[in-house]
Amino acid sequence: MNPLQEYLSLVEIEDFEARYAKDITDENYFGYPLASILDAEKRLISKTDKSIAYFSMEYGLAPSIYHSFHTIEPLRSQNKFTQHGVFSNMRAMDNYFALRIDKRLDLPIYSGGLGVLAGDTLKSAADLGLSFVGIGILWNSGYFKQNFWFQDGQRPQEMYWDPKTYPGLIPLKNRIIIPLKNETIHVRLWKYYAYSYDQKSVVPLVLLDTNLPGNSEFARKLTGQLYRSDDEVWKLYQRLILGMGGIRALAELGYSSDVYHLNEGHAALAFVERARGFSEAQINDLKEHFAYTCHTPVSAGHDRFTKKTVSSILNPEDFRLLEKFGTDFDNHGLVNLTLFALNTCVKVNAVAAKHGQVMRHQFPSYAPRIQSITNGVHTYTWLSRSFSNLFKKYESEIGPWENDPSSLKNVEKLKNNHDFRRDLWLAHQENKHHLCFLLRTWQMKEDVLTVSWARRIAAYKRPSLILQDVHRLVDIARRHGGLQIILAGKAHPKDNLAETQINEILSAIDSLDKDRELIRVMMLENYDTFFGKLLTSSVDIWLNNPLPPFEASGTSGMKAILNGVLQMTTVDGWVVEASERPLGWFFGYRHEGGQIGNEWDLRLKEDSSNLYEVLEQAAQLYCRTNQKGALDVQSPWIDKMIECIVQSAYFNTQRMVEEYRGKIWQPLLSINKS
Repeated sequence: MNPLQEYLSLVEIEDFEARYAKDITDENYFGYPLASILDAEKRLISKTDKSIAYFSMEYGLAPSIYHSFHTIEPLRSQNKFTQHGVFSNMRAMDNYFALRIDKRLDLPIYSGGLGVLAGDTLKSAADLGLSFVGIGILWNSGYFKQNFWFQDGQRPQEMYWDPKTYPGLIPLKNRIIIPLKNETIHVRLWKYYAYSYDQKSVVPLVLLDTNLPGNSEFARKLTGQLYRSDDEVWKLYQRLILGMGGIRALAELGYSSDVYHLNEGHAALAFVERARGFSEAQINDLKEHFAYTCHTPVSAGHDRFTKKTVSSILNPEDFRLLEKFGTDFDNHGLVNLTLFALNTCVKVNAVAAKHGQVMRHQFPSYAPRIQSITNGVHTYTWLSRSFSNLFKKYESEIGPWENDPSSLKNVEKLKNNHDFRRDLWLAHQENKHHLCFLLRTWQMKEDVLTVSWARRIAAYKRPSLILQDVHRLVDIARRHGGLQIILAGKAHPKDNLAETQINEILSAIDSLDKDRELIRVMMLENYDTFFGKLLTSSVDIWLNNPLPPFEASGTSGMKAILNGVLQMTTVDGWVVEASERPLGWFFGYRHEGGQIGNEWDLRLKEDSSNLYEVLEQAAQLYCRTNQKGALDVQSPWIDKMIECIVQSAYFNTQRMVEEYRGKIWQPLLSINKS
């Protein structure tokens, strides 16, 4: 049997001859080694290899910037994203121009940092050669397409894309059914593959899709839009599909998973599916196969459903189990998926040391079991080309950073190397040149201090903080050679407070029209992983100002430090673990003690005032460092850039996945083996 025949015996592809035969051959899978996939598939069906199934509602795999699959046929227009609008204080330019980039649409099955973290996790699991499979949902309408209108703020539109012609994504012949109290849902399975950085290993991602002719119109739309939250029933069904459907998908594919890892509580009903028909003793044993990662202390991040709604959908046995382990502490008429996960997963973790403290305060009866494993980013995905070339040039001093990102700590040895310091600055300026060229219509300049805030927009992340006093900003720009600010991010369409902050941002930007010669402020539409990589590697300062202690981790700043971009940040999430290091400037309210506080008391006035103080310090240092193109190679600014890279040696998903393996998965595998 040749490799292709062997692959097709393991993975039954729908319409293979008509659609995919040109792109999947004996040697290649959409341009990448088929042998790596064969190895992964055989390990997952093996009865002797121990494997992990990882459930997540969203995955941001960044195929426009990392291992883009190739096709014989040209990329369909539905799977391109060629135009991004800009809202700036140069309104005339906004009206006539947009950013036009001929790039691949991100596989639209994610909304923000949680999804990108899940995607990076798959890649690092592949880098480490683990037997690992991801379980998610094929969102037929993605998240949403974002447009800005001055009077209306963010105006979401439905996204359209074509899964059948998306490079690397394949529909399977396999079907599963999810029998519920009053309806049976039919689900089609799809596959996508996350390759390791060196393409030698791979992790399959199985995606569930209810858009099938045999389903009711309601059921067909359940895997339409990610995080549609205007209907409790809709939300519950989506979580049923991920959890229950995910377990059934693993069985259908013959995967012998030994550990089920729930990335957030969205997939908690996987336990219900696995426990059906079990005795109490068997249920207790089953808990030793389940792990749960909590990603937020924010109330809205914990799914709660009325028992009336749940009992109308689940069969009685499943409902009783959910009620037994998931009844909400504060309202006995609700089931809480976070509590259900805490009660049914023997291993539980928070995503940063500070988040662990907060989580143990929120759930004191579970405190002894709550570990902290700090998030990271996938180094190979988020490292810019200029910095990759820089690290290769100095590899004899740094070490094998490509397969061991922790080697980047050795950049500290180069701190007094005059040539490295200059090359580091030039690598940064190369990235900044690309950014300014892309934004040339808006007259962005390479030697003007450039700050960016870009991430999912939520109230506690305080996106409008830097624009609270635009007169202060103009004054700083006037006295220190100008200022350029770039903002980007999507707010959930039903998050009214976040949408209000977008309106405030757009109004503040518009008010700076007369000051455009001193300060350039812009907000980019449809922030995605392409712009995430561009901005985190190209600006001078990465602004991060969540209200402590409500940022569980955050990862955008980790991408920035990897590329030597200085931090201007409140002390929350992952930053707490690096706040003693000279990464940039720390400011604002610091959370101390046990009480978490009020996430709606945003402290905008006091923290913005403190932000302007450190921004002025940064502007002064930048002007001394970069004197209209003349570099002071001994500047403390470059010391800070070096320290950023040194700290990135820790804040990566390879270290994170190694910690999961050592603290979570291996202990579970050992328990189950014994």
